Amino acid sequence: MEGYYTLEVAGVTRQLPIMQVSDTLCIASFVILGDCEIVTKSAPLIEERLPQVDYIVTAEAKGIPLVHELCRLRNLPYYIVARKSVKPYMSKPLTDEVVSITTQKKQTLCLDGKDALLLKGKRVAIVDDVISTGESLSAIERLVEKAGGEIVAKAAILAEGDAARREDIIFLEELPLFPVEA
Repeated sequence: MEGYYTLEVAGVTRQLPIMQVSDTLCIASFVILGDCEIVTKSAPLIEERLPQVDYIVTAEAKGIPLVHELCRLRNLPYYIVARKSVKPYMSKPLTDEVVSITTQKKQTLCLDGKDALLLKGKRVAIVDDVISTGESLSAIERLVEKAGGEIVAKAAILAEGDAARREDIIFLEELPLFPVEA
């Protein structure tokens, strides 16, 4: 499938290219990296719906600018990124594996041990740019739980496909999925 999907979120309109990600599925490619306007207009709308939290956690990499802005709005001095590989500088990392709709191969998500220690007994929000199958979200949930954190919210700018019908996530707009045309 070729073409574009018109997304309207937080008062901003974007033309998203429709990209084939498997033999049967296309997605509207939503990338917030570099899009300051989407981030700065979406973050306050998500922030007002989040409960009180001690930390916000996201997966590397597209959720980082959103989490940065949310922490700035909340005056939280530090956020935590679940990295996509164990780095040599990490101390006692916690790991979990995931296959997401956009990577379609097994990935390792990991928390640095020093970050895991920060989460113990703390209220945590997990935030990403888009929640689709929920696989990445589930892997981060498992990491936060291994670290002893209490997950009090899950949020994204967009919920894609079946995720839009979930009642346990905060999101601003639905992003449809597109079947591959024969």
